[in-house]
Amino acid sequence: MYKIVRKKFLTPAIALMDVDAPRMAKSAQPGQFLIVRVHDKGERIPLTVCDFDRERGTVTIVTQIVGASSRRICHLEEGEGFIDFAGPLGQPSEFVHENPEKIRGMRFLFIAGGLGTAPVYPQVKYLHGCGAKIDVIIGAKTKDMVILEEEMSAVCSNLYICTDDGSYGKKGLVTDVMKELLERGEIYDGAVAIGPMIMMKFVTLAAKPFNLPLIVSLNTLMVDGTGMCGACRVSVGGKTKFACVDGPEFNAYDVDFDEAMRRQGMYKSLEQEADHKCKIGLG
Repeated sequence: MYKIVRKKFLTPAIALMDVDAPRMAKSAQPGQFLIVRVHDKGERIPLTVCDFDRERGTVTIVTQIVGASSRRICHLEEGEGFIDFAGPLGQPSEFVHENPEKIRGMRFLFIAGGLGTAPVYPQVKYLHGCGAKIDVIIGAKTKDMVILEEEMSAVCSNLYICTDDGSYGKKGLVTDVMKELLERGEIYDGAVAIGPMIMMKFVTLAAKPFNLPLIVSLNTLMVDGTGMCGACRVSVGGKTKFACVDGPEFNAYDVDFDEAMRRQGMYKSLEQEADHKCKIGLG
């Protein structure tokens, strides 16, 4: 069993956990993900790596309650754990393969929507450690749904927060803040957007006129995480790719977001039904 050594709720519906997994902590890289199962008959759930501590041998995951399986994960307590905690899986972020000296002094922009802040954090932390300068935009519906603000502030040059209702930071969308930065002449060597599919689509549309190099993560499409189920098929540059084995990160301008959103919604009604059974104790 992979034991939970620390747990805290970042919001009433989002839990952060440090899990004892020394082998994975030793090899994990920013941009990768893992697969968890709570018990031997449990669903395989892909989760992005939020952080890792090679010395302590822990891997950090962040889970939001959106269905039956994520509800079970978030209800686990310290000392309990997962029967499976497999990874790291997927391809690391492109900059992991670059010489750190080349990254030093470069400037990056990260756009995080909601839970997308979790996979953004290890990438920003890595680049910060290489000496890059990073601006981060975090978007959330309300102040209570902003996560990892303190951690992100410690590793970025400038942090911009916006909320849909204006309860914290700037009122508006992440695209509004991004366009303000670009229109005033801020120049970036690269940008990454991670969050809801619709957010990444409109970030891509807004960034294109500025010729901003942009990467997006399609981690929310994944189901079994091995390429066997085919649920995460997506058209990238006119070719069929699998988010779990070819990604999860791709050039934003090559992604067919409309197709990806249709695929993402295929199992929504089944998940809602399963979550209802879980809530009333039948699942």
